[in-house]
Amino acid sequence: MKNQWTNFITGTVTITIKGKGIERFLNNCFRQRLLLTNIQRIDEQCVKATILLHDIPTIRYLVRQSECKIYFSRKNGLPFLVKRMWKNSGFVIGIGVFLVLIMMLSNMIWDIKIAGAKPHTEYQILKELDKMGVKRGKLQFFMDDPDTIQRKLTNNIDSITWIGVELRGTTFHFQVVEKTQPKQPKTVSPSDIVAKKKAVITKLFIEKGQPLVKVNDFVQPGQLLVSGTIGKEDYQRTVGAKGEIYGETWYKSVVEIPLKTNFRVLTGKDFTKYAFYLGNIRVPIWGFFQNETYKKAKVEELKKPVYFLKWRLPFAYETITTREEEEVTREYNVQQAIEKGKEIGRKELISKLDADAKIKGEKVLHQTNDNGKVKLTIYYQVIENIATTQPIIQGD
Repeated sequence: MKNQWTNFITGTVTITIKGKGIERFLNNCFRQRLLLTNIQRIDEQCVKATILLHDIPTIRYLVRQSECKIYFSRKNGLPFLVKRMWKNSGFVIGIGVFLVLIMMLSNMIWDIKIAGAKPHTEYQILKELDKMGVKRGKLQFFMDDPDTIQRKLTNNIDSITWIGVELRGTTFHFQVVEKTQPKQPKTVSPSDIVAKKKAVITKLFIEKGQPLVKVNDFVQPGQLLVSGTIGKEDYQRTVGAKGEIYGETWYKSVVEIPLKTNFRVLTGKDFTKYAFYLGNIRVPIWGFFQNETYKKAKVEELKKPVYFLKWRLPFAYETITTREEEEVTREYNVQQAIEKGKEIGRKELISKLDADAKIKGEKVLHQTNDNGKVKLTIYYQVIENIATTQPIIQGD
């Protein structure tokens, strides 16, 4: 099998030798260690055999000295195949260009479909995708993978809660879940308004119902603030109490800030290697001979398969990006740590409060500095809506 492949690469020719000195010719060939295969005797003065292409000059010389004549009949192997292809180069080039074109078109993005988004949100998503280079007519090799696209869209667009990203063939599919502010349920049944937490009343805005508290009153959780029963004793009726009652509430937060922190940051230096996969065999294309090395680095590998129409081929395109990292030590003095702790505590509290809540004041109740950490106990005063509805049970 190995000889067949070798002979195919070098090229073979089938020859017919005629004459009286055939035996002398064959003996001379064996003395010259020429490779003759498939030797067939046609008659006493005719023999057919297969020789290698590069042995033809030697064969011609031996034939002249052996009183024989040689005839070439069949040509096989890569050199003759290349020659025939060169004669039909236009046809071969056309096929090659066609296959390359089909492969490129099979690995382009032809459509982007977004489901579950309002027109304004869809416009924002398309705008962000354009910034990331995800657009119609662009090769998939030069785009981020779906997980990275999903993460970037979620981080950059505030109006979406979640977005699913899926690449099906040449089409990106995006499934969007938008953020929706919960609508206050319409109170059609009789209800009261009660306090949902301990507070001091700062502002009341009552649309329906009988208010039972006033500004500066201290209330406990579950205390009745607005009654859904209105009118005099003889003409009482129940309604769904409606309104907003703001009160001053109190929160306590404990924050720890280390005075010294070590972490890694990117320096901005990087280099990229490119490779092509044939099955499980990686073939380097570019960048593998760079001598630049980093003491500490972060390596990102991105492997993209190659498609032909809808079929996935056993090929893949890979980019390996190496980014230099360095360790940085961040140090705070005690006062800086306190300010940072206040900032962190405030952000954590805001993330838990409603959108209309406001922090009125803050105060550090307790502060310790131990084992290289500053520990703060912070007291917050918050103005927020403390009202919640409670149905009136008929017969009360």
